[in-house]
Amino acid sequence: MSRSLKKGPYIDEKLMEKVKKLRAGDQTPIRTWSRSCVIIPEMVGFVFEVHNGKDFITVQAREDMVGHKLGEFSPTTKFARHGGRMQRELESQTKPSAAPTEEKK
Repeated sequence: MSRSLKKGPYIDEKLMEKVKKLRAGDQTPIRTWSRSCVIIPEMVGFVFEVHNGKDFITVQAREDMVGHKLGEFSPTTKFARHGGRMQRELESQTKPSAAPTEEKK
């Protein structure tokens, strides 16, 4: 369900204070745990470090990200390969074959 239009987008006030303190184009990362904060045009060009539950993922806000939430660009889970035959087949396809060696007589 989307947020009511009369309320407007959710923007973390502490995060906006940090953005306003920095000057435009400054590449100093801003650390945040606020994954639900919506990216607004004033944030474009700044670098954020968004917490994913374990680490901080670096996200640089661009124009095409406006309207999305910071958490969308910081995945919380990583893809795990399944074990067994499926994994062995995938690994054998990606392994480079060893160069043939000459036999000495």
